[in-house]
Formats: sequence, structure tokens, C-alpha cells
Amino acid sequence: MTAVIADPSTATTPSSLDELHAAQRASFATGAPDYARRMRALATLSDLLRSHQAELADAVSEDFGGRSRDETLVLELLPLLDQIRHARRSLAKWMRPRRVSPTWFLLPASAYVVHQPLGVVGVIGAWNYPLLLTFSPVIDALAAGNHVMMKPSEITPRTAELIAGLVAEGFAPEYLTAVTGGPEVASAFAALPFDHLLFTGSTRVGALIMRAASANLTPVTLELGGKSPAIVHESYPMDRAIERILVGKLYNAGQTCIAPDYVLVPRRREPDVERAARALVPKLYPTLVDNADYTRILSRSHYQRLEAALADAADRGARVVTINPANEPCTSENRVLAPTLVFDVPPDAPLMRDEIFGPILPVVSYESLADAIRFVNDRPRPLSLYYFDDDRTRVARVLRDTVSGGVTINDVLLHIGQHSLPFGGVGPSGMGRYHGSNGFETFSNRKGVMTQHRIRLTGLLAPPFTERTRGLIRRLLALAARPT
Repeated sequence: MTAVIADPSTATTPSSLDELHAAQRASFATGAPDYARRMRALATLSDLLRSHQAELADAVSEDFGGRSRDETLVLELLPLLDQIRHARRSLAKWMRPRRVSPTWFLLPASAYVVHQPLGVVGVIGAWNYPLLLTFSPVIDALAAGNHVMMKPSEITPRTAELIAGLVAEGFAPEYLTAVTGGPEVASAFAALPFDHLLFTGSTRVGALIMRAASANLTPVTLELGGKSPAIVHESYPMDRAIERILVGKLYNAGQTCIAPDYVLVPRRREPDVERAARALVPKLYPTLVDNADYTRILSRSHYQRLEAALADAADRGARVVTINPANEPCTSENRVLAPTLVFDVPPDAPLMRDEIFGPILPVVSYESLADAIRFVNDRPRPLSLYYFDDDRTRVARVLRDTVSGGVTINDVLLHIGQHSLPFGGVGPSGMGRYHGSNGFETFSNRKGVMTQHRIRLTGLLAPPFTERTRGLIRRLLALAARPT
């Protein structure tokens, strides 16, 4: 099919956002989308993504100056299409009122929870996975019965324009619309009085988004990032661990918010890390520059930031191991950065302080598992944590003693693809959860409803408070305080 591209001359301006938002709110006021309309919307979105997958992959690759099309299909479009399938299959169950156990002293009343659409939801996407991280929350918001305004990242403009064109092709703007534009549009977008706002991006910008939303008391879900660690236990096969860590790390050239940002290994196993990496990388990427499977760094400025971080670490005594199988020139001009291991990085170096967002993996040694856990806990709480070990007792210990948004055991990244698991950060790595039923709940008003019956126990507790009434109160207090 022919790609549908939004006309750049009609890109959204801050002054037109209010009109779009008002139109969506007015449309929602005429009646929230029912089950049938939600199902149609999800089916329409699935059809658009499926029928334009080639154009979408091309647009993303163009924005990156070379991004693996197969990665776009596997890491973005496959999860999105399956997420829609999961939502359509589960929607009737999610929408059903959920009965809860009534409080004993309010018997014979009954109680249940209904999920009500919030209204108009805003979604601000990210550049590193411009399809997945823009459409995924939109799917949850539509399933919950909302109208949605979405703002793709301006850092990937070709993809943003294509998204806007596809959405305009399939949906009325008062129901679902995608707006384009630069930082000024994003700033005005965040300041709209949404019923809920979800942002994916950096911690720095997340703070600005939260500040803008606070003026309207707009509830926010912030999907940020941070330094997600991988811990390899002494007993785990190092070749297997490094294979799984590096495959996940090198997807999208490391430009992934949940990529392993550094790896903790027993001190005596450091040589095994380098040996395994040197054997693996040529199998994954025999060449780098002329390899459509190996993604470029998004921009020259991002590349230069990574170069500066490596130079800083080397100047401070770190050992930098670059793995370039064909010894090709990797420069800021072609924006190809070779897979790189860095040993003995000072803890306060940029590589260990800031999220890397590139194919660079610091290797940190530890003496005991307790030391590794302490190292993780001494730093801001990460979006993800990865632990490699087959011992259930130690796995339980790591899960108990560390705090992170999500965890994958004996692999990396894959928890994000589990539709039934909540996805989100904690502390500086984010707040709130979405995906599947968790996203449905995030974008819903969970309204508690109690139905009272003709005869009620609480009717005996009304004034005037006689000795008989006080005796009943004392009895109820004793029952409430009884041991469980």
C-alpha cells in the first residue's frame, strides 16, 4: 500500500492544541465508547499497522540513518499487533464489573468495582522505539474507552509524520489524533488539561512534564529509564549469560530504555566476559558499517556524547575493549559505534552515572552476591534488573533485596513483552504502570459501588445513642479487634 504522510505544512501549532482537545472532550461528552466501538478501534489500528509495516520500518530506518528493519518488525510491530490481539481477546472480561467481598459490619450490602473511561488521554512517545512507545499506551487507553491525543517524538520526524497520516486515515480527530511539531508543541501538549497523561522519555524531561501537568492536577504515568543492571552469579554459565546480555544490549545499538546498562560479574570471571564477547559479536555482526542488521546511533551529537564518555573512562584508567570484527572505520560521520566493553570504570564516571543509550557495556566486578546487591542499591532504582542464576533461593533473595520496575531472570528485556505483567519504573525510573489489564486500569476510573439492602445492620447505630446502642458498638469494636 502507498504510505500516507501528513502534510508538514499542517503540522500542529500550540494554538491549535486547545481546539483539538476541546473537540475530543465535547465528543466524549456525547457518550463514552462502548465495547463495540472499542473493538472496532483496536481492529482498525491493527489493520493500519499491519498494512503499512514496510513503510513504517522504512521511516524508522530513515530517521536513524540506518536502523535494522527486522528489529523494527520484531521489537516494535510484533509486540504491538500481539498487544492489540490480547486486548481484543480480553476486553469483555476487563469491562465486566468485579465483585468484591463486602465488609462484615456493612452486611447485607454488596460491593463491586466498575471501570469507567477517564475521558481524554494524552500520550507523548519516545524516539528510540517511536512505534512501540507511542502506540502501546494508546492501545491501552482506547481499550479503556478513552479518546486519545498522541504526540510522537519530533526527534524521529519521518516516523512522526507517517504516524499522523495513518491515524488521520483511520480515525476521526475527535476520537484519536496524532499531533506533530517540535519542543514548543510538546510543551503546550503537556500543559493541556488531560484526564491522564503518559510520557516516555528521559528523567530530566519527565520532571518538566510532571511540572506542566501539575498545573491542571493531571495524573501522570512517567516511563523513564536509568541504569538497569545485570548480575551474573558465579555458578551461571558465563557464555550463555553474555550471549543473552549482548544480544539484548546490541538491539537498536543499545538505544533501549531497558537495555542492560552495566553487568556485575564475579571478579575472577572478568576474563570470561571478554572472551565470550569476542567470540559472540562476530557471529552476530560480521561487519558493522555495511550491515543492515546493525543500527546507527541516532545523531552525531548522541555519538559524540558516547565518544566523550569512553574517552573520560579511558583517561581515568578504565580498560576499553572495542570489538570491531572487520576493523571498519566507525566515526561520528557514519554514526556506527562498535560494541564496546569497559572494565574498571570509576564509579563516578559518566559511564556509571548516566544512562548510556549506546552499545557500550561497563563490566563491574564483585566479591560476593551481597556486594553486588549493595552496589545496585547504592544507586537510583532502575527501570529493569536482570539476574542470571538457577538457584531459586538466591533468585528470591535478589528479588526481595533489590527494588526495580521489572525483572527478567536468566535473560534480558523480555518481561516487557509479557502482556499480563505491569510495566513501569519506580522512583527516578518512573511512576505508574501500563500494559494489558494494568494499562486498562491505569486509563480507567476504578469506581467503587456499594448496594444497600432494605434491612441493614448500620440502621441500629443511628442516634439517639442509648445504652443498648452503646452495647452494640462495644460488641462491634470487640469483633473488629479480634485476632486474625
